[in-house]
Amino acid sequence: MKIKVCGMKYAENISRLEALKTDYMGFIFYEKSPRFAAGLSEDVLNGLSADIIKTGVFVNEDADVISKLIYKYKLDAVQLHGSENPAFCELFKHEVQVIKAFGVNDDFDFDQLKLYVGKVDYFLFDTKTSAHGGSGIVFDWSVLDNYTIDVPFFLSGGLSVENIADIKKIKHPQFYGVDLNSRFEIESGLKDIDKLETAFKTIKNI
Repeated sequence: MKIKVCGMKYAENISRLEALKTDYMGFIFYEKSPRFAAGLSEDVLNGLSADIIKTGVFVNEDADVISKLIYKYKLDAVQLHGSENPAFCELFKHEVQVIKAFGVNDDFDFDQLKLYVGKVDYFLFDTKTSAHGGSGIVFDWSVLDNYTIDVPFFLSGGLSVENIADIKKIKHPQFYGVDLNSRFEIESGLKDIDKLETAFKTIKNI
């Protein structure tokens, strides 16, 4: 089970998370997000362990802007959290991992994702809200039973210390990793490392 921690923006907090050996670390390059990471120094990201997959999160961003930030921060993955189509996702597949995020509710049509097969490396399933992630709200995980596509996925949306052990109930063969964010924060963009450490131990024992 891979662990992704998203919404990092403070250098010291990033360093402490690095010590926990997270698999993916997410940085949000979306101006409307309270976790907007544009002020981060390149040195902070470029100095991270090569074992950590540095992930830039974008929402309906211009392709050239994404490419420039991939180069600037030496990103290893992009997470596209808007209405990006399959062709747009494919633009980056030759240089980084591509994660396409979708907001999921009880009526979500997973068949629409078939168009993305071969264009992305992973899907990320978050709770459908008017915002683009970070809601802290859990969706009904039983809807994942309707997902039959051969592309691995991350689970996001309201994961916390209190419910993280419940992911063991998800037996889906494509369940690849978890995405931890708002329920592990002291404030937006500042993670509670003690809570994350507890969650990491729980996940690794599942």
